[in-house]
Amino acid sequence: MTDSTHSSSNNPNNKGLFNRFLATVEFLGNMLPHPITLFAIFAVAIVVFSGIADWYGLSAIDPRPEGASGRDPDGVIEVVSLLSAEGLQRIMTGLVTNFTGFAPLGTVLVALLGVSVAEHSGLLSAAMRGMVMGASKRLVTFMVVFAAIMSNTAAELGYVVLIPLAAMIFHSLGRHPLAGLAAAFAGVSGGYSANLLLGTIDPLLAGITTPAAQMIDPTYVVGAEANWYFMMISVFLIAILGTLVTEKIVEPRLGKYNPDEASIDLSQNSIDRLTKQEKSGLKWAGVSLLVVSLLLAWTIIPSDGILRNPDTGEVAGSPFLKGIVVIIFVTFSIPGFVYGRVVGTMKNDKDVINAMSKSMSSMGLYIVLVFFAAQFVAFFKWTNLGTILAINGAALLQALNLTGPEVFILFILMCALVNLSLGSSSAQWAITAPIFVPMLMLIGYAPETIQAAYRIGDSVTNLITPMMSYFGLILAVAVKYKKDMGIGTLVATMLPYSMVFFVGWVILFYVWVFLLGMPVGPESPTYYTP
Repeated sequence: MTDSTHSSSNNPNNKGLFNRFLATVEFLGNMLPHPITLFAIFAVAIVVFSGIADWYGLSAIDPRPEGASGRDPDGVIEVVSLLSAEGLQRIMTGLVTNFTGFAPLGTVLVALLGVSVAEHSGLLSAAMRGMVMGASKRLVTFMVVFAAIMSNTAAELGYVVLIPLAAMIFHSLGRHPLAGLAAAFAGVSGGYSANLLLGTIDPLLAGITTPAAQMIDPTYVVGAEANWYFMMISVFLIAILGTLVTEKIVEPRLGKYNPDEASIDLSQNSIDRLTKQEKSGLKWAGVSLLVVSLLLAWTIIPSDGILRNPDTGEVAGSPFLKGIVVIIFVTFSIPGFVYGRVVGTMKNDKDVINAMSKSMSSMGLYIVLVFFAAQFVAFFKWTNLGTILAINGAALLQALNLTGPEVFILFILMCALVNLSLGSSSAQWAITAPIFVPMLMLIGYAPETIQAAYRIGDSVTNLITPMMSYFGLILAVAVKYKKDMGIGTLVATMLPYSMVFFVGWVILFYVWVFLLGMPVGPESPTYYTP
């Protein structure tokens, strides 16, 4: 890593109002403790504040009708103090179950087991390379952005494989390599939530949204497929916008590439094309995926399908939707193993187990994060602070007459700004969901719609925050092609994507949800009646 990864304030070229703003964001972000420490601090703060709030008698009138599930007979929601003997006992006895019962933990790990087979066999990497390198020159930008969006199914694949590959491809075509890097970065990070397939992020966010929604409705459950329709249509929006920004704004601004700016010998910058064996592996993996898809269709499409809801015969509430994480596991692991067998990267069960083990060994930090996040979420729910805050917040929105769809513009903007300093999607949502999901539910919006709006804000500013976990890696790749590349330069390059994605995605959200009245996912309501 070169000195370019250090603060942009040290670069004499990065002056002016905009770069001072970026430097301020970087400074404030660096002041934040690690997300794990942040959750630990918040958990302790909740305990202390619950004692203070209980002392002052903080409460709220329950807006739910009399007799509703979870409603106190007197209709008053009071703060439950954890700063007491009973509170300490509850913390001590609930610490382990808070962790093991945290919904995103199991769902993410199970989904990742399947994705890990496809990733370590080489299937995902080969599919991304084949998609990008097989595109015509006229479509190469679109295919880079499209493939980058799809790579989000497998965590770091896009960052580690596709972004460097896109820079190489653009350079080999006589185009500016940083334009290729920017296009891929825009798809991987700016289009983080969009995908044609369900990935590990879907059950992760749903698992956080569910307990937040249950503060208002104890029976409410948000499925992993809750935003699938909206995320699918978003793929094409982000791919088109990413292509236009690359070719109409970013690439013309970069100008003609000068190889003397590189910090490496570009003559050694070769691209590995798909071998005949890899192409054969992709073909058979595709056949296996088709077979698996047909079998799954047989369980859900017929009216007597075995995975339909056994009580109603409908898809809603069916084992198929409730078991979507298992389906993710199957649809990645089987084609992954088939590909591995054909190309020789996986020969037996031991190779599959090793692939799964490698992915699990990389999840240590996530598991620690989940432990502290689970305590924060549980404490917030136990104390009733989240519910009281949501009720008072909803009352404020109603007093300000901000109960229409326009409230989502402010919500998405708030999420985008928070994301500048807290780059972890799960960490940010674990903090904000217990407040904003109940609040927006109380003014009539369903948790599924609220979560979809959050995903827009969480994605669009990934491109321009040094707090994003892979930002340093992207900068390191960029430095290879432009040795004096600094943080400010990279952020300035990506800012047009962020701005265009924000405007375009918000417009799509309003058109899709409120103008066309389309659901954001299967059986996902737009509105909620408190």
